[in-house]
Amino acid sequence: MGKLKNKTFFHSIKIDHNRCIGCVQCMRYCPTKAIRVKNSKAIINKELCIDCGECLRVCEQNAIVPITTSSADINKFKYIVALPSPVLFSQFGQNIMPDQILSALRAIGFDYVYDEAWMCEMTSMAIEKYLGENREQLPIISSTCPVVVRLIQKLFPSLCKLIIPIEPPREIAAKNLREQLSQKHDLKKKDIGIFHITPCSAKLVSINHPETMKYSHLDGALSIQEIYNEIMMILKKSTEPHLMDVQNRISGIGIGWAISGGEIRGLKSSLAVSVSGVHDTIRILEDVEAGKLKNIEYLECLICPDGCVGGPLTVENRFVAKSNALRLIKTFGGKKKVDENLFMNLYRRGFFSFEEEVKPKPFPALDRNRSKAIKKIQQIDRIFKKLPKIDCGLCGSPDCKTFAEDVVRNEAKMEKCIFKKKCERKK
Repeated sequence: MGKLKNKTFFHSIKIDHNRCIGCVQCMRYCPTKAIRVKNSKAIINKELCIDCGECLRVCEQNAIVPITTSSADINKFKYIVALPSPVLFSQFGQNIMPDQILSALRAIGFDYVYDEAWMCEMTSMAIEKYLGENREQLPIISSTCPVVVRLIQKLFPSLCKLIIPIEPPREIAAKNLREQLSQKHDLKKKDIGIFHITPCSAKLVSINHPETMKYSHLDGALSIQEIYNEIMMILKKSTEPHLMDVQNRISGIGIGWAISGGEIRGLKSSLAVSVSGVHDTIRILEDVEAGKLKNIEYLECLICPDGCVGGPLTVENRFVAKSNALRLIKTFGGKKKVDENLFMNLYRRGFFSFEEEVKPKPFPALDRNRSKAIKKIQQIDRIFKKLPKIDCGLCGSPDCKTFAEDVVRNEAKMEKCIFKKKCERKK
């Protein structure tokens, strides 16, 4: 199972300094200002990074490298399970159906393949049940995207209490699978390796550093990009569907979770809002913090544009992928495939619930001493007034305000501002 919580903090991306040319593109797009450029190389501040993957999207040098599970980590298990995100179904065109993709995964070498879309539908039922029982503080915010959870912890810590205490489908599915497969095949739970097929590397962060449980029920994650070619080669060998035991459970409601709005599509409530993309997510969370959305029951936030189909580790153009997903939703319909009695039995047992609440983890203060912190804020303001305020990034900080803060933190020197130096020379 996943690593113990709070051991060594883990990030899902790293910078290949052999490829990095210090172009400041990643620094400009980072929403939490976690990147600096020093000595013509990008550097990530681990305390500020939320693993949103925006830098991964914009780096034209391929210097931002996603971290996923290695082959050695997979092969150490006796029984290997693939748990693909519903996004995988949107990556192979109009004529390829989910059962063919699931069968192709089995042919690659996985001992068992599970359709996460079915568990997405069950999670929708858990969300709906929770909304019916909890009305004190609104809006309730989705916990599905691990980056959104971390964003709230860092930038909007007061909103942690609004995050719905229900684990995402990938964790619930892995929890259920480990129980079932260990009994069915007489295996020790530790001998079963369950791996998420993911559209983004942020999922590996939630596996290695879970926020709401002692350990993740998943053992790792592989990107869609990593396995795409192998699946495609198998699909090209045969155009006939390879029907599996999961075929009758493939859920249109669950497949909808691949795109923005898919999570709330499975809810009865009309007082739900879906937002995707890092900047729009930040804007709507600012509105929630300001108390402007108290008439909304549920808020689905996804950090990637258009939802998980826009993940940085996908292959298909996200607009095409979205179209493919909508077609599959229409094909499989909105009829529920989950047995109500099975769901209620699991819900009453707390099967879907967090083990621990989401705790605020705000960005580090300027100083632990309040009076010293106030003096440093005043110092930042004085430095900022002297700067050109053109946010060029040539100093290695994303903007003039952040540069002033970096100077006060002793992480940058004033002479790094080339425009200020020019002005001083003229005087």
